[in-house]
Parts: sequence; C-alpha cells; structure tokens
Amino acid sequence: MRRRTTTRPPVLERLVLPDLEEADAAQLNAQDRHDGLRLVGADLTGADLTGATFTECELVDVTAHTTVLQHARLLETRIERLNAPVLDATRSIWRDVELAGSRIGALDVYDAEIRSTRITGTKFDWINLRSSTLEDVLFEDCTIDELDLGAVTAARVAFVNCRAGSVALPHARLEDVDLRGLEMGSIANLEGLSGATLDAAQVTALAPLLAAHLGLRIEG
Repeated sequence: MRRRTTTRPPVLERLVLPDLEEADAAQLNAQDRHDGLRLVGADLTGADLTGATFTECELVDVTAHTTVLQHARLLETRIERLNAPVLDATRSIWRDVELAGSRIGALDVYDAEIRSTRITGTKFDWINLRSSTLEDVLFEDCTIDELDLGAVTAARVAFVNCRAGSVALPHARLEDVDLRGLEMGSIANLEGLSGATLDAAQVTALAPLLAAHLGLRIEG
C-alpha cells in the first residue's frame, strides 16, 4: 500500500441558510429544539441552554457571558460577532457551524464533537478541547492565547494565519492536522505532535525542544 505524502485539508461547504424567523432571547430554553431562528443583539448572559438544539439558525451580535450550552447541539448554524467572556459548551455537538468575528474569553468545549466547522476572525483567551473529537475543522485568522488539545482526536484540521501563545498536546491523536499556518509560542507534550504537519521553519524552531525531549545532545 502506497503511503500518502500530502496532508488532507478539511472538507467544508459554505453554509446556506433558508429564510429565518426573527426571535428573541425569551424564546430560547434548555432542552428545547430551535429551528430556523435569527437572533440579533440578544443578551443571553447567565442563560441555561443545556441540551438545547439549534438547527439552521443565525445568532448575530449576541452576548453570552456564563451561558451554559452543555450537551447542546449546534447544527447548520452561523454565529457572528459573539461576545462571550466565559462560555460553557462541554459535551456539545457542532456540525456545519460557522463562527466568525467573535470575542470569546474562556471557551470550555471539553468532550465535544466538532465536525465540518469553520472558525474565522475570532479571538480566544483559552480553549479547552480536552477529549473532544474534531473532524473537518478550519481555524482562519484567529488568535488563541492558550489552546488545550489534551486527549483530542482530530482529523483534517487546519490553521490558516493563526497564532497560539501556548499549545498543550498530552495524549493527542492527530491525523492530517495542518499546523503550518499556526504560529505557536510554546508547545507542551511534544509527543502529541505525531500526525501533524509542520513547515521547515517550525521544525527548525522546535529543534532544541525536540532534542531535549529525545535526550539528544547537539554539539557543533
């Protein structure tokens, strides 16, 4: 069997939404199913939307500080200019989602499923993706202060023109994860890079850390 020599990119299609019904925050409840809604300028601070399902929805200029989206399902949904200093989306499901132009402080998406998702022009202080599954995910023009990919399972994930202050990769399982477009300040758990794609400059910059990790002594 011939071994592949190129990295497979994420497979994504542009999200096209139908005509949407204007909604307000009062219509959103935990465990409810929300279909075809457009929410503009709403304040969801402190809202409990545990287990809610959003299908073919659009959220624009929404504030979601300490909003709880545990076990929520975001399906074929666009989110623009979200302001969320703290957002709890643990064990949530994202499929065919677009997140753009947003500012999120601490995003907890532990043990989540994120598939066919495009994240653009967004700033994060911290993303906790521990034990999550990522498939066909693109980060573009994003800044992430701390990125935790511990025990993540990721396939066809790419970063384009992004920066992360620190990246943690303990027990990560990566396949076709393209990090060439991610400027990384520091990396913890180098063994987690197996399955990732780096460029020559990144490998050169990592050489001292790789040597230390392998117990190598380099002498000129």
